[in-house]
Amino acid sequence: MISEELKILLRRIFPIVLILVLVPLLSYSVWLVVPKKNLNIIVIDKTVLGPGLLEHSSFFWVLEHLKFTKESKDFYDKKTDYLGYYPAGEKSEPEIKDLSKLTNEKVKEMVEKNDLIFIADAYGVMASSNDLADRNSLRPRIIYGGLDTKDIELLREAKSQEKTIIAEFNTMASPTTKENRTEFENLMGIKWTGWIGRYFDELDTLVNDEIPVWLRNQYKEQHEGNWMTPGPGLIFIHEDGVVEGMKFEEDYLNKIPLIRSQKRNPLAENLPDIVPYPDWFDVVLIERDYQVISYYDINPTADGLEKLRSLGLPRFFPAAVAKPNGIGNLYYFAGDFSDLRSDLGSSRFSGLPFLWKGLHLVTDYTDRESFFWNYYYPLTSKILERAYSEKR
Repeated sequence: MISEELKILLRRIFPIVLILVLVPLLSYSVWLVVPKKNLNIIVIDKTVLGPGLLEHSSFFWVLEHLKFTKESKDFYDKKTDYLGYYPAGEKSEPEIKDLSKLTNEKVKEMVEKNDLIFIADAYGVMASSNDLADRNSLRPRIIYGGLDTKDIELLREAKSQEKTIIAEFNTMASPTTKENRTEFENLMGIKWTGWIGRYFDELDTLVNDEIPVWLRNQYKEQHEGNWMTPGPGLIFIHEDGVVEGMKFEEDYLNKIPLIRSQKRNPLAENLPDIVPYPDWFDVVLIERDYQVISYYDINPTADGLEKLRSLGLPRFFPAAVAKPNGIGNLYYFAGDFSDLRSDLGSSRFSGLPFLWKGLHLVTDYTDRESFFWNYYYPLTSKILERAYSEKR
């Protein structure tokens, strides 16, 4: 006979047991029974700063959660299944695994065997943020990085074979040569303006140590030794070394750059209307046959609009775009969307995106995971599902 005290205790702990044990068990069981889906993918990531600092980590999380696999039916391993820079870690010396030693025929065969090309980041690895190779270039000394001729050959073949290509910031900016960038622009139908930008919630360098020393020095050299006044602001950097700033309330009114999504685009149907975005972005121009999934809006003042015009920048500029490539599609993310410096945990639970999306406020720009759950996951999952459908 169960005592009344025990009954009361069981009633109290049952909901806790249900939440902590039964619900995760059910979620995992559902994930297990969902069939795997083969989608052969080439991932290029040249900006890998350490074993845990992988620009493609979030992309691989989405792949495993949706159960996309290699031809072997094994899941993609974020530590080994990419082309690019492998930092010293398990091995004593860094290693480079890329296309540079392959013949064009081998590159062609590689494309034939795959369905999708994803360029996570081509910026590369630098010696030190303060070790400048050229004072006028704003660049530290490069160890490895930039799109090379074999990468361009891969993309040319992929487009010719009507494969799906996804590329994002920084794919075509420095240290990619102008020749290779032009090839990339022609292949993708995108033109980089030469400008990149970033939001800083505090421009006081005594308070915010995230502002690179070279950036501050270059700005001061161009503005009579003055740095920007404290408070939130945007910094724009041109490839030729020009640095310009915009102050919140003086030059623009959306404190954080906003990503606005076009609901009439099927890829945006699960995206919030507005998502704040405080990270790096590039300003690009697109051909008319591109569909705009999302665009950036900083809401410039009259003075800010004049400043944008003086820099040759538009009032609005693309954040995510897509266009058909025969059977496949071409996509470009004009932001550092895949860069997530936190551990998302196991992907092997069904319903996790729905749960975490509800727990992470879309308006909280300081929460990097909020951007993943509210914007990156729903967009990337749609693109992957579309690519799988195109393959079939």
